[in-house]
Amino acid sequence: MSGDYGHGDSQVNSGSKGSETHKHKDKHKDKEHRHKDHKKDKEREKLKHSNSEYKEHSEKKHKDRDKLKHSNSSSDKHREKHKEKRKEEKIKSSHDKPKKEKENGYVRDASPPAIKSEPEEDNGFYASPQHNKTSKREYNNQEFECKPKKVKVEHDRKAQKRKHEYEEDEEDEDIKPKKKTKDKRVTEGKKSKKEEEEKWKWWEEERYTDGSKWRFLEHKGPVFAPPYEPLPDKVRFYYDGKPMKLSAPAEEVATFFSKMLDHEYTTKDIFRKNFFKDWRKEMTSEEKSKITDLNKCDFTEMNEYFKAQSEARKQMSKEEKQKIKEENERLVQEYGFCIMDNHKERIGNFRIEPPGLFRGRGDHPKMGMLKRRIRPEDIIINCSKDSKHPKPPPGTKWKEVRHDNKVTWLASWTENIQGSIKYIMLNPSSRIKGEKDWQKYETARRLKKCVDRIRTQYRDDWKSKEMRIRQRAVALYFIDKLALRAGNEKEEGETADTVGCCSLRVEHVKLYPKMDDQEYVVEFDFLGKDSIRYYNKIPVEKRVFKNLQLFLENKQPEDDLFDRLNTSILNKHLQELMDGLTAKVFRTYNASITLQQQLKELTCPDDSIPAKILSYNRANRAVAILCNHQRAPPKTFEKSMQNLQTKIEEKQNQLSAARKQLKVAKSDHKASHDDKSKKAVEVKRKAVQRIEEQLMKLQVQATDREENKQIALGTSKLNYLDPRISVAWCKKWGVGIEKIYNKTQREKFAWAIDMAEKDYEF
Repeated sequence: MSGDYGHGDSQVNSGSKGSETHKHKDKHKDKEHRHKDHKKDKEREKLKHSNSEYKEHSEKKHKDRDKLKHSNSSSDKHREKHKEKRKEEKIKSSHDKPKKEKENGYVRDASPPAIKSEPEEDNGFYASPQHNKTSKREYNNQEFECKPKKVKVEHDRKAQKRKHEYEEDEEDEDIKPKKKTKDKRVTEGKKSKKEEEEKWKWWEEERYTDGSKWRFLEHKGPVFAPPYEPLPDKVRFYYDGKPMKLSAPAEEVATFFSKMLDHEYTTKDIFRKNFFKDWRKEMTSEEKSKITDLNKCDFTEMNEYFKAQSEARKQMSKEEKQKIKEENERLVQEYGFCIMDNHKERIGNFRIEPPGLFRGRGDHPKMGMLKRRIRPEDIIINCSKDSKHPKPPPGTKWKEVRHDNKVTWLASWTENIQGSIKYIMLNPSSRIKGEKDWQKYETARRLKKCVDRIRTQYRDDWKSKEMRIRQRAVALYFIDKLALRAGNEKEEGETADTVGCCSLRVEHVKLYPKMDDQEYVVEFDFLGKDSIRYYNKIPVEKRVFKNLQLFLENKQPEDDLFDRLNTSILNKHLQELMDGLTAKVFRTYNASITLQQQLKELTCPDDSIPAKILSYNRANRAVAILCNHQRAPPKTFEKSMQNLQTKIEEKQNQLSAARKQLKVAKSDHKASHDDKSKKAVEVKRKAVQRIEEQLMKLQVQATDREENKQIALGTSKLNYLDPRISVAWCKKWGVGIEKIYNKTQREKFAWAIDMAEKDYEF
C-alpha cells in the first residue's frame, strides 16, 4: 500500500521507540490526513456520484482491512478513531443533503439534474402490456436547471451486482491517486460501457397528460450556411463570347447554374426559364441591360473550376480529411445536441440548407427557381424560458424567440419557393420521435379490432341512395385494399401534377368488364407522391365496378372521379368510425398486417440464416409493392451484379475442387481404414459443407439484389411496419437484429427491441 497509509507501516516496524516524538508526529499527520481526506471526499463526491450505501460499504471495508493490518499500532488506533469520527460526520452530512430520488433508473440528487445522452419524443401513447411501471420522473422547477457537465450515476441494482468486481478498483482509487491519463482512459472506458448498458427507457415512464411535449428545452440554435466566396479572377463568365465581371449576388446565383451544367435539369425549358427570371432579380441594372438571353451565357470556366475543386477534395491527404472530420465533429458536439427534460438528446438537422436552385420532383412547375439564403432574421427559435437562449451571429437577431412546449420543433422558418415552413427537429432516436412512432403503431393496432365493422359499413354504403356516400365508400375501399394515399387538394400550377385517391380524375381510371380471364378489372395509371407512377390492374367487386361506371358517366377526362368528395370530408368520416383514424393509419395497418402474414407463410424453421433473411426481405418487398415504394435501378446495379456473379462462379469452382478432394480422401480411407485417413475425410467433408454454405449465401444475395432492383424496402420498413413484428421474428428464429436493422435504425427502434418478445402479435 502506498500513499497516506504507507506512513503507518513504517511506524509499525519501528516499534515503540521515541513514543513522544511519535505522538507529536501523529498529531501533525492527523491534521494533514484531515485536510487530505476532506479534499478527497469532495473530489470523490464530484467524480463518482455513487449512492450513500455504496460509500458506506466501501469505507467499512477500508476500515476492517486497516484494523487487521495496523492492530498493534497505537498511532493507527488514533487514525482509526479519527476515521470513525469522520465517517459519522459524513453520514450525518449525507442525511442533511437534499434527498435523493430515482430518475429513469438512476439515483440522483433532486436539486442538480443529471444530464444524460439518449432519445426523446412527443405525443401520448398507450401503455405496453409488459411495461406498466409508473413514472420514475417527477417534474419540478428545480429539475430543469441546466448543467453543462454530464453527470453519470450508477444504477442501484447494478451497483449491488457489480460490487465484487469494483471493490478492488474503488479501494485503490481511494487510497492512492493514479496517473491522470490512465485514470481518464479507464473512467471513459467504463463510462461508455455503462452508457450502452444504461439506455434511457422512456417507454417505461408515464407520458405528459397536459398536452405538453417537454418541461425544459435548451439548445444552441442552427448552424448557418457559410457566406459566399467570390470566384478567383482567372475564372470568368462569358456573355456572347466576351468575358464579363459579375457583381457578387449575380455571380453567386450563376455558380448555382454552373454546378448543374452536366445535369439534365439545365436542359429543361421550365428550369431554364425560372432560373433566368430569378437570376435577373439579383443583377445590377447594368447587368440586366446586357444579359438578356440565357443561350448566350457561357458558364464553362465556372463549371470546370468547381469540377477541379471536387477532384481536389477527393485527392486530399489523410491529415486534411481528418482535420475536416474533427471540425465537423466539433460542430456536432456544440450544435448537434440539446438538453430536453434533463436528458441530452441528438438533433436531427441542425444545419440550415444553403442557397441554391430548386429542383423538385418530376416536372415541377417551380424547378429552377432560386432558393434564397436563410438568415437569422428569418428564424423563430423555440426553447424554455429558464434555459440559456441561443445567441444569433454577431450583428444579427432572431425573428422571434418562443417558449411553446406544446410543439416539438427547436427552430422554424418559411422557405421562399412554396411558402412551406421548415423545422429543426430532434433525431429519430429521440423520445419525442419514438413516442410518436409508438403511438402510430398502437393506433393501427386499434384499427385491427374494428376493421371488420368498418369494412361491413362501407360495403353497405355502396348501395346508398346518396351519391356522396357511395363515392366516399368506394374511395375508402381503394384506400383499404390498395393502400392509396388520401390525396390533398393543391393550388393549380404551384406543384407537380400528383394525385391521391380523393383527387383521382377520369383520365386516371379505365374499366374493363373482362380482362385476362378476370372480371371487373380496374386499371389505374397516375402520378403519386414524389411524382412516382402508380400503375395497377386489379379485379374489384361487381358493385364497386358498377359504381365506378356511374361516377364516370357524362364526364370529361380532366373531371374529378369523386366529384362529391375531398380529403376533409373523408377524414371527418374516418374520425367518426374510429378516434384517430386517417388514411395513413389504414396504410400502416395494411402494411404491418401484410408483413406479419407474409413472415408466417415464408419463414421455414429449417432454413439457414441467409435464407431466413431472404424470406424477411421478400415479406418486406410484398409490403413495398402494396405501398408502391418504387425506385430507379441504381447506376452501379449491373456492375455490382457482375461482380457478385464472378464470386459465385469462383465459389462453384472451389466447391467442385473440394468435392474431388473429399472423394479421394474417402477412397484412401476405404483402402487403409486407419484413424489418420478417417480424420482427413472429416476435414474434407467440413470444407465442402463450409463452401456450400458460402455459395448458398452468395446465391441468396444475388436473388435478393435482383428482386430489389426497382423496389425501395427502406420506406416501408422505417415508416409503415411496426418494428415489434420484425424484432419478434428475429427473436423467434434466432436471427440477429443487426441483420434487419442497422445501428441507426436500432437506436430509432430501441423501444421496440426492448419491448417485443418472440410471441408478439400485431
